[in-house]
Amino acid sequence: MTILQGQHTLSPELLHHVDAYWRAANYLSVGQIYLHDNPLLKRPLELSDIKTMLLGHWGTTPGQNFIYAHLNRAINQYDLDMIYVSGPGHGGPAVVANTYLEGTYSEIYPDISQDEEGLRKLFVQFSFPGGIPSHASPECPGSIHEGGELGYSLSHSFGAVFDNPDLIVACVVGDGEAETGPLATAWHSNKFLNPVSDGAVLPILHLNGYKIANPTVLARIEHEELDQLLRGYGWTPYFVEGSDPQLMHEAMAETLDAVIEQIHRIQSNARKNGDLTRPRWPMIVLKSPKGWTGPKVVDGVPVEGTFHSHQVPLSDPAIHPEHLQLIEDWLRSYRPEELFDESGRLKPELAALAPKGERRMGANPHANGGELLRDLKMPDFRDYAVHVPEPGVKGIGDTHELGRFIRDVIQLNEAERNFRVFGPDETISNGLEAVFNVTDRQWDARTVENDESLAPSGRVMEMLSEHQCEGWLEGYLLTGRHGLFNCYEAFIHIVDSMFNQHAKWLKVTNELPWRRKIASLNYLLASHVWRQDHNGFTHQDPGFIDHVVNKKASVVRVYLPPDANCLLSVMDHCLRSRHYVNVVIAGKHPAPQWLPMAAAEKHCAEGIGVWDWASNDDGGDPDVVMACCGDVPTLETLAAVTIMREHLPELKIRVVNVVDLMKLQPQSEHPHGLSDDDFDALFTKEKPVIFAFHAYPWLIHRLTYRRTNHPNLHVRGYKEEGTITTPFDMTVLNDLDRFHLVMDAIDRLPQIGGKGITLKQQLADKLIEHREYICTHGQDMPEIRDWVWDKPV
Repeated sequence: MTILQGQHTLSPELLHHVDAYWRAANYLSVGQIYLHDNPLLKRPLELSDIKTMLLGHWGTTPGQNFIYAHLNRAINQYDLDMIYVSGPGHGGPAVVANTYLEGTYSEIYPDISQDEEGLRKLFVQFSFPGGIPSHASPECPGSIHEGGELGYSLSHSFGAVFDNPDLIVACVVGDGEAETGPLATAWHSNKFLNPVSDGAVLPILHLNGYKIANPTVLARIEHEELDQLLRGYGWTPYFVEGSDPQLMHEAMAETLDAVIEQIHRIQSNARKNGDLTRPRWPMIVLKSPKGWTGPKVVDGVPVEGTFHSHQVPLSDPAIHPEHLQLIEDWLRSYRPEELFDESGRLKPELAALAPKGERRMGANPHANGGELLRDLKMPDFRDYAVHVPEPGVKGIGDTHELGRFIRDVIQLNEAERNFRVFGPDETISNGLEAVFNVTDRQWDARTVENDESLAPSGRVMEMLSEHQCEGWLEGYLLTGRHGLFNCYEAFIHIVDSMFNQHAKWLKVTNELPWRRKIASLNYLLASHVWRQDHNGFTHQDPGFIDHVVNKKASVVRVYLPPDANCLLSVMDHCLRSRHYVNVVIAGKHPAPQWLPMAAAEKHCAEGIGVWDWASNDDGGDPDVVMACCGDVPTLETLAAVTIMREHLPELKIRVVNVVDLMKLQPQSEHPHGLSDDDFDALFTKEKPVIFAFHAYPWLIHRLTYRRTNHPNLHVRGYKEEGTITTPFDMTVLNDLDRFHLVMDAIDRLPQIGGKGITLKQQLADKLIEHREYICTHGQDMPEIRDWVWDKPV
């Protein structure tokens, strides 16, 4: 619906003050982009007052300043608990300006004081060496969403309001951002919002017409089509359209009153009357000129209302001297003498428009979620131990065992409502079916008789969009809660860039003492590369690990537990941790179990270690080190060891298992890294090391290239060979199987002579036999399927 303009929701005095506040924010925004000195224009602008490097994004900024000013009025009028998410986060001048005007910025950064000198520093620091970025970055109070990469604002906003019944997130969606796949899908998040126990998201689609250098799709379709599109997504759109500030202020105020009251009616109807019919939540479409109130024409080229206003509308006056006066005219058009007193402080009648205390959007604790974070109530993971009387007992599948533990984490924290499991329709497939004994999938769309585990409220969030699951979880974590994302290993790549942005956020906030640490982003990657034999090549990719380890060592952790007890120990640690990205890779298929719980706990605490029970070097120098990392590589390594021990009993073999991948790096590179002495003690300085690895082999070489014995390190892992085949054949295709591992060892042990040559030929024959068998029978040979660890004499 379109709100009619001119119905006088605002008194003349309040309208004047809101407009002045908006002008103040616009003035501060332009000052951040251009000014190095003379912040109040107390003298005519000179070339030396202008920054030598002009950076920033003006186009979205005045619209966001307009929105922020009106949200402040609504917060005061309705006593709202509200935070602001800037989808076009490159409009950093807006959020910095508004948090400065409301006082939050100076409270956090006292050096940026509310006076003339503080204004000068505010301007100088923006997009300046040693200063702050041009986006809604972690350095900015009130920000939980930088927007460096577009598309995730609405997902983050919904994640923030899950289990926050009193919170409203005002989410500004740029019309350029709206063209991204994640954002287009995120409109459907309203089907997962429970009006009883969750808060509300108020999307504000900022329809200013252009992205960097082109018109936007939503700005160029007909009004009716846009209205039908948004209604088709399940929203009730309210349109605020125009360019005359006086009329737009009145229209925006009336619209905000209408949508806030509608949100309150929806919530009251659900909470007091028990009406759980899915509501059509309100949203706003703000159609205003890009670069509103900025230069209209520059050098004969239209700017306001075009893509030319996207970044810096007026060029460097050192190159274009005529632009110096244009910059001054632009700044003076906001009449700064009416906005700031002689000392540079915002005039009291304007400062009074900002909410007070934690009602300020820059000071709201939900935007600094670590302030609200509470420890999870955790069951004792030891209570879920798999009984392992001896190595190699059969297990039902490691993640199935973990599922019982996650089930009870959910149950123990039900009252606090601060833990959720997220995943793209794969929670059961990934072996976590036990969670549905105590909770449902949250689902607010229509249900039919045969549906299972769907309810308006639930601790599991599933949507067949990895982007939404990731975005929801990030928003949930950033506002002070805990969660777990389970996903097929191959398809976690879909959120590579989202992981990038979150890891960068964690890295930066680590360096900001006022930002409190949040719960870690925990990934459980199951249905992994070695057991996607039934789905084939498209589902076989373990490369997410390579992507993760590119990030700062202070942020990332990667764990590959070899069995269920190790998985339980690792996951307990991850759920308790803070401010990391933890990647845990585990299998869901029946697999051997190696360590009793006490030994598993010790092994995981150390992260790497010799398995004495599988070795025969008796603490002396081995002839060869057989290393492994990952559940299938561990199985194949131990099977290889049994072959070697049987046929080459004179060999001294050491088995080393790696749980914490970052142990392989030097201490200088990662806090978990082993010292050179400790690494040499495990892997020796000169003996051959046959390393069976879960993922791409070159990652191990990259992590260990500085180590003394790196020239003797021979890694086998996934080498981009796969198809629909048997589980064992997947390892054969990639030379990771037991037979190839033994052959690799023989090639590097010339001292075994003829016995080694004979054994190598036997193993080559076995590989031929294997190929013939699976092509005939469609399954692995009985000696592979039925293999069990039997410690050689």
